[in-house]
This record gives sequence, structure tokens and C-alpha cells, in this order.
Amino acid sequence: MKNELTKFLYGGDYNPEQWPAEEMSEDIKVFKEAKINSATINVFSWALLEPEEGKYDFSRLDKIIDELSEANFQIVLGTSTAAMPAWMFKKYPDIARVDYYGQRHVFAKRENFYPNSSNYQRLMRSLVTELAKRYSKNSHIVLWHINNEYSGNYDGNCYCDKCAKEFRSWLKQKYHTLKHLNEAWSMNVWSHTLTDWDQIMAPNKLGDEWGAVEGKETIVPGLSIDYFRFQSESMKKLYIMERNIIKAYHPDALVTTNFHGTPLKTIDYQAWAKEEDLVSFDSYPTYNEPSYKAAFVYDLMRSLKQKPFLLMESTPSQVNWQKFSPLKRPGQMAATEFQAIAHGADSAQFFQLKQAKGGSEKFHSAVIAHSRRTDTRVFCEVKQLGDILAKVGSTIKGSTSSAKVALYFDWNNYWAFEYIDGIIPKQSYVAVMLKYYRVFYERNIAVDVIGADADFSKYDLIVAPVLYMLDLNLADKFKSYIAHGGNLVTTYLSGMVDLSDNVYLGGYPGPLKHLTGMWVEESDAVVPEHQVKVKFKNGKVCNFDLICDLIRLNGAKVLATYDSEFYQGMPAITKNTYQNGHVWYLGGQLDQAGMTNFFDKIIEELKLPILADSINGVEVTKRVTKSGYALFFVLNMTNEVKPLPQKFLTGYHDLLGKHKVVADLKPWAIKNFVKNN
Repeated sequence: MKNELTKFLYGGDYNPEQWPAEEMSEDIKVFKEAKINSATINVFSWALLEPEEGKYDFSRLDKIIDELSEANFQIVLGTSTAAMPAWMFKKYPDIARVDYYGQRHVFAKRENFYPNSSNYQRLMRSLVTELAKRYSKNSHIVLWHINNEYSGNYDGNCYCDKCAKEFRSWLKQKYHTLKHLNEAWSMNVWSHTLTDWDQIMAPNKLGDEWGAVEGKETIVPGLSIDYFRFQSESMKKLYIMERNIIKAYHPDALVTTNFHGTPLKTIDYQAWAKEEDLVSFDSYPTYNEPSYKAAFVYDLMRSLKQKPFLLMESTPSQVNWQKFSPLKRPGQMAATEFQAIAHGADSAQFFQLKQAKGGSEKFHSAVIAHSRRTDTRVFCEVKQLGDILAKVGSTIKGSTSSAKVALYFDWNNYWAFEYIDGIIPKQSYVAVMLKYYRVFYERNIAVDVIGADADFSKYDLIVAPVLYMLDLNLADKFKSYIAHGGNLVTTYLSGMVDLSDNVYLGGYPGPLKHLTGMWVEESDAVVPEHQVKVKFKNGKVCNFDLICDLIRLNGAKVLATYDSEFYQGMPAITKNTYQNGHVWYLGGQLDQAGMTNFFDKIIEELKLPILADSINGVEVTKRVTKSGYALFFVLNMTNEVKPLPQKFLTGYHDLLGKHKVVADLKPWAIKNFVKNN
């Protein structure tokens, strides 16, 4: 089976069924002018394909595919299963998702089916079978795009009676007996002991939850975390159903579904990626997000399969859904597309290629805008990017990235960490990860974002903040990694609970105690507007906020002590040698100056590879081609002039430029350097 595309894709979502058929030939001329070579079609066409149950009409889709094929476009074919027709809701109202508040949804949204609906599954299988039979032999269809943004619109999980019934079956397979389930969920607390499987209900606002926010409050953490696992697996089964139908008719077909979010909590990307031929992602950074946040998600996407991913959706300029949706500044579109490419994308694709005249996304920007002109600023920039990608896309495609630093991120921790009740206010797992990712991003040090199945031996350093939920197998994997010379940084709220959210007794950080050479006696919450001073051995004084662990040593060395509060003089940051490796432990949340002081010493000690000198707002990344030479991407991710890193002033040439390398980077400048021969 082939496992990659033959071309670098430049295109995006195209919905010609929304327009008179005769307009399509003119659209294609415009796309060709912009060097666009691909189109994603049929993502939301179920009502046209099946206007009533069992009666299919593919006449319009046939013409769309024929016309794109004749124009030699690479076609990404959607399966249309994300938005159900009105007739389906009327005929089968039980198909709709029941939300956290117990309300069953009705027709009008999208992605609001529930995964365990037998009616949805039956109708979905029939439609996808018809599509696969009809189009599997078309060589211009290079990728199948299943559904769209599973759990999209952030509607959350389904809590209907059918899902609760399937959840009980899922639990029986996992725990086998109620005795084991009661022990795992600690159900003797508050007299919650279960005596019959039918007593298990899906978590919801009126039952398991403390508060009003789904995924943040729970009385029975084991129940709520298992429900996240169950729902993610249920959605994944839908994806696998569609994929298997397509593969039955076309075994060599490439199949994907588009992830989104920062990242989305309800879908375990690491589990899903194993079932995808290619990982794809929809990227819409908000106007006020720091550039490292998008970079973090791209590194996660690349790390899911340790290979290039696809940027499935982005925007040529403004979106329509933010409270404030500013235009992208001149040059910003190309820079943000190239940021994804620099971190491993083998495509640049937009939503949308032609701007809708109606519906909720009619003010979301597009390649062909409402003006229908090709002399607009946005179209000229799209064309300019197309010219660049036509020149270098084939060189970039298939090139790989490598890193000596890994940031540990997984969905079990995501779910469990955000349910913690006690000591400190609710925290965002992603926000904590970003604090640590930023350290390396700003120093131009490559990072993989990995989970439990990764090959730890590849990395000189693994950073695993708030490793709250830790099963013993993973603890053993860290132990082996460190024993063989690996280096680990971990923090407060780590090694505390098992996979059922039950505390490891004997002192925190539980299974990591022997690796860290210390244990935590108790933890103090740092109240708002306060900080606790931390003094490093070199005399540098920084601050902890949020939390302070009171640490007892058991072989570890002290790198910093508390310099205020009643625990002044006690260890705050430690380092332990375990066989051939080392473990650092941060007993609280360091401020930015403290993070710099702490990690700069580790970077120097481990001689971690830095791609270029650090300049605020300038990002440097590297991909290596199949022939073995390095491509350096230098991006000015600001609206200001920035100096070019000194490294590239001599001995390199820019694949994107015709002239001599200059010392300044214009706002949103993109450079693609290779070494001179």
C-alpha cells in the first residue's frame, strides 16, 4: 500500500454544488492562476446525494469530479457524513446527540449525531458504500476525507440512554465484575457502591457532576474519565467503519479525518492516529494567540505518526467566528501557512476556495471572494504563495523532522488533570504544556510532542509536566529510559494517581519517588496576587506561583530552595541521578525568569542542539529531505522588522529568493535556507 501523496497539495475546501454549474469552469481558471492543484469536495453534501432514504443522486457530484479530473486536480473526496439531512432527523429523531444537560439536539447543526446510534451507523454505511463503489477507481481522488472534525462545534460528548447502555457493555469488557469496578472507582466513598450494572448512568449535570462545566467537575472521577475514553473509542469506531468500507473497494486508498482544536479534548488523537494513513489538521489560531501555540499543535500532529501531516484547513485572511476577526496583515497568510509547513505539513489548504453567499460561514474569507475579482490583496497573496510552493513544494514534500527534546502529552492526563478537585483552582492542561513548550520554541530547539507509545530512547531530554495520572507500565518505561542515560524533567502534581484516578499511597510522586530521589509531604496553594520566592544555588531569585511542594529528600540534590514562607530553606527544585540518567523535579510553577534560569542550565549541560540564535518573534525550524540535505525555515512571525539570525548571513542561500541574503527580515518574512555547496 502506498503511504504518501505524490504531490505537495495546495488548495482547500470547494463547494461548487452551492453555485450554478456553469461557474465551475471559471473557478478552475482562477484556481489555476493561483497555482492551486487540489480541491476538497463533498464534505457536506449528504442531502444532495440522498434526498430521501435509499434514493441516491450522484449526477451533480459526477460532474464535479469529472471536471476537476479533466483539469488534473488532486481530489480530496469527503464522505459527507458529518451533517445529516433534515429528513433523517424527522424520520429518526433519536439520531441526535443528548448533551450534558440532558437535552436532545434537533436538526440544524452538524456533527451532532451520537456515535452509538444504530440508525446513524446504518445510513452512514449505506452512503459510504455507494460512494466507494462509484469513485474508488478514479486516480485523481488521492485522499478520502472521512466525516469532518469529529465532535466538532465543541458540542461535547453524548449522554443519551443508548450511549449509557453501550457504556455499561464497555465497562463489563474492561472490569469483568462489579467488584473490580467498585474498587477502581472507589465507590464505597459516599455510599456509591454499585450492586447491578444497570445502576451505572452516564455522567451528566444532574448526576455525577459538581458544577455546570462538562469535563471540569466530577464526583466520581473514575466514572467520568472512563466515559471520556468510551466516547473517544465510540467515535473512533465510526471512523474505522467508514475507512474499512473504502478500503474494501480500494485497498490502496489513503484515508484520513481532520483533527482540530488546541488540541480537542474529546478525541484521543494518539489512539486515532494509528488508524489513519495520514494525519490531517484544521488550523485557525486566534488573532491574539502567541505563535508558539500553533507551533505546539503542529509538532503534536507531526509526532502522532513521526511523519509529515496535512494542513487540511486554514484561512486566507479573516475568520467569521471570533468576537473580533481582524484581517491577516500583508504577508501574514504566507508566514502562517509556512509555519505549518516548517513543522511538518506537506500541504497548505484553505477553507474555503470560494466564499459562500449564505449560511453561517459566508463572511469566512476565501480564495475567490464575494467581489469575484483576482486583483485583490488576498488573491494576490494566495497566488504569490502558489508560485512559491510550485517552486519548492516538491523539494519540501516528504522531508522529515527530528528532535532531541520531547514534551510528554497524553489524553489520560488531559482528562484526569482537569478534573482535579483540591489545593488549587482548575487548570488547563494545554496551558501548562505551553509554558514548557515555549522554553524550547523561543530557543529554536526542535521538540516532539509524544505519548506513551513513543520510542523514548530517541530523546536526550523528556519534559513531562503535571504527569498526574501515571500507570505502572509507563512508570517502568520512564525508569528504563532514565537508567539507560535518559533525562527527565517532571513537576508538581505528578505521579499521583493510577489510571482509575486513585492515589498512590506512600507519598507523592508515587511510582516516580525512587527516580526523583525525593517525596512530597504536603503542597501549599499560592493564593492569588501572591508569589513564593525561590533561590537558586547561583543566587538567582525567582518565584513560584500556584503551588509549592514541601519536599523531603531521599538522595536528590537541591538546586533551589524556598526563600520565603514558613518553609523557607526547604528544597523547591531538585535533581537526582538514577543509574546513567537524571531526573529534575520542579516543586511549583516557575515564573518566566525562573524557567529561563532553570532550563538554560539543562540545555547547556545536555548540549541540546540549537538551530540558530534566539531572536524574539523569529522562528527557526529544520526539515531534512529524502536525499539528506537540510532545509532551514526562518519565519518572522511578527508585524515588525526583525534581524536575520547571524547563522544565515553567510554560507547559505534562500530557495525562495533570487537576491543576496540581507540582514533584516521584513514583517512576516519567510525564508527557506540551504547550505551552499
